[in-house]
Amino acid sequence: MRPISYVRVSDVDEAVAAVTASPGRAFLAGGTTEVDLLRLGVIEPDVVVDINDLPLAAIEDLPDGGVRIGALARMSDVARAPSVRERFPGMSEALLLGASEQLRNMATIGGNLCQRTRCAYFRDGLSACNKREPGTGCSAMDGANRAHAILGTSDKCIATHPSDLAVALVALDAVVQTIGPSGARSIPIGSFYLEPGDTPDREHPLEYGELIASIDVPGNPLAGDSFYLKFRDRESYEFALVSVFAAARVRNDRVDDLRLSLGGVGTVPWRARRAEARLTGGSATVEEFAAAADEELRDAAPREHNAFKVEFARRVIVRALGQATRGEKS
Repeated sequence: MRPISYVRVSDVDEAVAAVTASPGRAFLAGGTTEVDLLRLGVIEPDVVVDINDLPLAAIEDLPDGGVRIGALARMSDVARAPSVRERFPGMSEALLLGASEQLRNMATIGGNLCQRTRCAYFRDGLSACNKREPGTGCSAMDGANRAHAILGTSDKCIATHPSDLAVALVALDAVVQTIGPSGARSIPIGSFYLEPGDTPDREHPLEYGELIASIDVPGNPLAGDSFYLKFRDRESYEFALVSVFAAARVRNDRVDDLRLSLGGVGTVPWRARRAEARLTGGSATVEEFAAAADEELRDAAPREHNAFKVEFARRVIVRALGQATRGEKS
């Protein structure tokens, strides 16, 4: 690993100024992903700006019954916060299933949202990877792609986004609050993640030096019955092959309201809007759940080793919808 300089700051404006002072600088928070990428040579900043002293770790109630989560709040603290466990249990489960206890005690919420893909070709620093070096190609297309995406892919990239938390947040219509060189702004979570298209190296709309300050999760009574299902190769501390965040309200055997999102299958945390639209107002039956799953997966683009994800995702969606509409927890 080549030498880098280190700066520690205690003020938000100072942090933004420290990064924007010159090219090749980066924020450093929990470092649970970033330090790995530094060691691998995948990212090579000249200066890292440590932001752990910034006052951005609070977990606060919002007037509408929602919650504001500071970007530097640790995953384990958020997962166990009473306001999150009681009002957003699916989000709490997503956090608890997202990493080991040691990592959750260190990893920050802002870092979790911005973590890079676990694609081995991206992380090895050597293989052709359009996400790491645009224009070089995508080794995963015809390589080891079992864990890769089937939704939102392009001919430039098929890497999945790894965050479990983000899967919950897209279903809950969270808003990312940022502070940057152009001032403060609010970014709806649905616009925060960019599908690869022709620019897989651009994963979010943050400008250079723009810092996530907090995430606002609006209040929603439906979220109180939410849950998170995660299926992976091993039970302990593994990334999702398929995961589902679900919450539903049923009246007179019909789906009155529904929130559904998927992990492990998309290049971005995937809001299952087609399935939501198909089911809302319709019958809460297994047959309709299966039809909604088929509708959501209609444009899936599997590769040689991940084709199983289409049927796998279909079954997990049906299972999650069954649990959500019966009011059961995972």
